[in-house]
Amino acid sequence: MKQLKLYTIIGILFVLIIGSIAHFLYEWTGNNTIIGLFVPVTESVWEHVKLLFFPMLLYFFILFIPLKKTYPCAVSSFCFGILLGTFLIPIFFYIYTAIIGQSILFIDIGIFVLSTILSFYAMYQFTQSCKLKPYTFWLCNLVLFLLICFVVFTYHPPESALFADPTNTS
Repeated sequence: MKQLKLYTIIGILFVLIIGSIAHFLYEWTGNNTIIGLFVPVTESVWEHVKLLFFPMLLYFFILFIPLKKTYPCAVSSFCFGILLGTFLIPIFFYIYTAIIGQSILFIDIGIFVLSTILSFYAMYQFTQSCKLKPYTFWLCNLVLFLLICFVVFTYHPPESALFADPTNTS
């Protein structure tokens, strides 16, 4: 389990670093359409969930081979962790902004950090317990569904507060 603990700590750092870089990547690449599928293109809550979703998914793909044999429940656990973080970010954001009435940058950053830590903590716990193994198919398909939603909704978002860019006042 020391190896899994190390992978978890490295994963948290990986997601926090890559997610932080990803926040600026769209602008740095001159608004590259392909890059925009994987990083935020607006300041909407939906787009900012990509800061956790894609780096954690990438980290899983990097670790898939080393984890596969030693930790047979890693796939379901990683998928659950990805889903958990994807949902925690908007939940935390909308709860605190409903209470205080505005968005505050350092709280938003804290939500990203907390959601990342909780996602990896859940992944770590479920990898050890294997309680989610029977749900691997469904968890993987939910992650795939979200991936498709990110691709489609990046440039064709539905009319909803979740997808609204608060910096766009037009």
